[in-house]
Amino acid sequence: MGEALQKELPFKIFYKIGETSRIVGVEPYVLRYWETEFPFLKPKKTKTGQRLYTKKDIEIILLIKKMLYEDRYTVEGVRQKLSNRLTPYERLSREDIIEKIKYKLKEILRMLS
Repeated sequence: MGEALQKELPFKIFYKIGETSRIVGVEPYVLRYWETEFPFLKPKKTKTGQRLYTKKDIEIILLIKKMLYEDRYTVEGVRQKLSNRLTPYERLSREDIIEKIKYKLKEILRMLS
């Protein structure tokens, strides 16, 4: 799933909720609901509350969608199965961590200018 996803997505550090919704094929309200149900799905939020999803977040969302819609798991079943497999640190690749650091440093520079 990861390799195919990277070929389809434009290179970005973060994807807004509308973009993420179109990519994964579910409505934004579904993504917001899944955030409340799955503690391992926590996109970054800006000061204004705009959700920013990473490629890893999108991969997790696609996995959740597959498990719910195709494999017919319940929300609780998905939560249990993935909670055992994913920790917040496992969700982030080295590339994601570096990009988040760069993003934060640019924010700091903007505030200082």
